[in-house]
Amino acid sequence: MTGAGPTDLAAPGARPSAALDIARDVRSGSVSAADVVDRYLGAIDEIDGELHAFVTVLHDGARREAESVDLKVAAGGDPGPLAGVPVALKDNMCTRGVPTTCSSRILDGWCPPYDATVVQRLRAAGAIVIGKTNLDEFAMGSSTENSAFGPTRNPHDPARVPGGSSGGSAAAVAAGLAPLALGSDTGGSIRQPAALCGVVGMKPTYGTVSRYGLVAFASSLDQIGPLTTTVTESAVLFDVIGGQDPMDSTCLERPVPRTVSALADGVEGLRVGLVSELVDGVDGAVEARVREAAETLAGAGANVEEFSIPEFRHGLPAYYIVAPAEASSNLSRYDGVRYGLRVDAETAESMNAATRAAGFGAEVKRRIMLGTYALSAGYYDAYYGQAQKVRTLIIDALAVAYQRFDVLLGATTPTTAFAIGAKVDDPWAMYLSDVCTVPSNLAGHPAISIPFGPDDSGLPVGVQVLAPALGEPVMFQVAAVLELGAPVLGPPRVHAR
Repeated sequence: MTGAGPTDLAAPGARPSAALDIARDVRSGSVSAADVVDRYLGAIDEIDGELHAFVTVLHDGARREAESVDLKVAAGGDPGPLAGVPVALKDNMCTRGVPTTCSSRILDGWCPPYDATVVQRLRAAGAIVIGKTNLDEFAMGSSTENSAFGPTRNPHDPARVPGGSSGGSAAAVAAGLAPLALGSDTGGSIRQPAALCGVVGMKPTYGTVSRYGLVAFASSLDQIGPLTTTVTESAVLFDVIGGQDPMDSTCLERPVPRTVSALADGVEGLRVGLVSELVDGVDGAVEARVREAAETLAGAGANVEEFSIPEFRHGLPAYYIVAPAEASSNLSRYDGVRYGLRVDAETAESMNAATRAAGFGAEVKRRIMLGTYALSAGYYDAYYGQAQKVRTLIIDALAVAYQRFDVLLGATTPTTAFAIGAKVDDPWAMYLSDVCTVPSNLAGHPAISIPFGPDDSGLPVGVQVLAPALGEPVMFQVAAVLELGAPVLGPPRVHAR
């Protein structure tokens, strides 16, 4: 067998990694991929009824893939850096012959005829797709309560939300139902659930990971990224899925920065800006942890300074015009004609209306209406055009900030996990959950959320590191130091044993 094992890439002193241990053992032949898959499938069958992290579990398909990996090992081949590692996919990523629903009735039962590029790359690396995870319908939400198939629950407290929209993926990793998962991040939908569930969640630079096969919500904002237990796993997974793809015209035509090699570089001499707008106004326990994270970096040799980016205060209203506008365009394809749900009626127009009325949930309808209004004649310049100007102001402000700092630091979310049902009737309160994360999406920059201890109730707190475009290596340097210095977070109440 040739090539370095993935555990050879881990930084000295890094937290233990179940995923990389699995890959090492499967590659060496000391453990079979089939046994690994059976163990995780058994855990899903045992405890996911309480969490509802998955909408589809691929019992037969995962076992077939595991058998293929084991045959390759037995023949002396190298299955890849993620050999035999089960991975959960957010159910807005196309999987050939497997339902891809976006947790919406309008796509219930639809099976794509192709795999997303990230799915192809996972399998080429030896990973095994174990199931599709629950999400807010079409990735529109911050709590995974908007799913047509019911809410997902937080493994740390099943009475609370896991965050959204990638709540199923975050809960699956936190509960030990999958070592690795992929989510998508349009306004914080990887980082926010990562923070609430106590896992690592990373949004890459826009264009570094192919969106081919990702069901579109807002095409200028969406990015696929990892949800993992450790920073090292996140770097490894990003390195596997990243790279140019001719099937996605928005992919950057340049090499994706390699991140694993940067994990051990430390933060000595790095310039870190603690963003006031990502600290002021958040819950007291969250603010305390963020300031503690800043002290951790300073103690490791970084130069930390608090810094204001006033333009961040306008990020949320700009996002909630740009994203719904793009959604209203993208979701117009669900017309009852080409695929998915069809509700028959006397005319094509009434069939379209009846299909969408029955197939879309309330939040999706709300955002389609908002977006359509913002794009309508007479209002385009006042709303969508103005929001794009604000977006440019945020991009320019970040460019100025990165002349002074290597990375930025702040809270990932303004609160820890809130109770299920607490915000479903108050859209603006729900939207405020994204206030710390949307600037990175508007700018197309990378950002990562790292668990940094609990609040006073034992719920996870996430701190966020932001970096300039293609700044993933330095972002991971900082994340690795924060991970090692983080206060201890207790295990979830619901976890595979």
